[in-house]
Amino acid sequence: MVIESAQDADHEGLRASPEQLNWTVDGLTIAGLAWGPADGRPVLALHGWLDNAASFEVLAPSLAGCRIVALDLTGHGLSDHRSDDATYLIWDDIPQLLKVIGQLGWPRCTLLGHSRGAMIATLLAAAMPDHVDALITLDGLFPSPQDDRQFVAQMRDSLRYTARVARQAQRRFSSLEDFIERRQRYGVSRDIAARLAVRAVEETADGFVLRNDQRLHSPSAVKLSAGQIEVALRALSVPVLTIWASEGLLKRDWELDVLALAEAAIGELTSATVDGHHHFQMEPLAASEIARHILDFIAGLDKGGTEAASTAS
Repeated sequence: MVIESAQDADHEGLRASPEQLNWTVDGLTIAGLAWGPADGRPVLALHGWLDNAASFEVLAPSLAGCRIVALDLTGHGLSDHRSDDATYLIWDDIPQLLKVIGQLGWPRCTLLGHSRGAMIATLLAAAMPDHVDALITLDGLFPSPQDDRQFVAQMRDSLRYTARVARQAQRRFSSLEDFIERRQRYGVSRDIAARLAVRAVEETADGFVLRNDQRLHSPSAVKLSAGQIEVALRALSVPVLTIWASEGLLKRDWELDVLALAEAAIGELTSATVDGHHHFQMEPLAASEIARHILDFIAGLDKGGTEAASTAS
């Protein structure tokens, strides 16, 4: 792990200006940001589709007592793109995430994921519970399940779209402002778009170029069925906190179905809803309420661990 820079300004025990980190894993450079004391509760934060580690820069300084490490997932932000023969299915990052956790020296950690990052975190927690002590998801849990009868059609669409993307030129913007204005068209505020822009685009002689791998726009070749999602949810053996935006994914019927399935399948599940839109963790008022829910959840975990240790002794 390489620490490129660090700032000394503190905010409630956390660095307001994050450390810039990167790791080399499987020949890929993975970049990230970190807040909080090195000996704080380890929390690995995973952003959503086409976002980056800056997705957590409003929320992270409020999570006192935590060491928040937020990654740019492969193909996003300052991290490397996957090789030409690779894909970006939601489980493809998991081997590299486990190796980053290993390089951080964390026997176990809390997973914090937003949207697509929540889906990745849920799969990781289900498959490798020995590396995870708790799971926290923000406006996401699993993607919409797919009917088995759509399996071939889904793969066909993915293959065709991926072939088209490979022939397309990189997306360019005349200025940083141009990118910010275009990103706002997808339902985020100017402040959120500007925060994401720092790691989302780079300046070249021909203007600003989008850093994200264009293949991220391709439909997944394989999507999970309702049965597979249920199996994964039932496999979760760690405490789970899921926080939803009032104007976010719960507006979609399929996510309500996934939540209902989660409530029936997960043994230790706490759910909350916070006023805000899909990127609510980047909205100051919503982020403050999200932080309160997370800190209360963590306090409950710590209390339970202390009581268990007392009973055992």
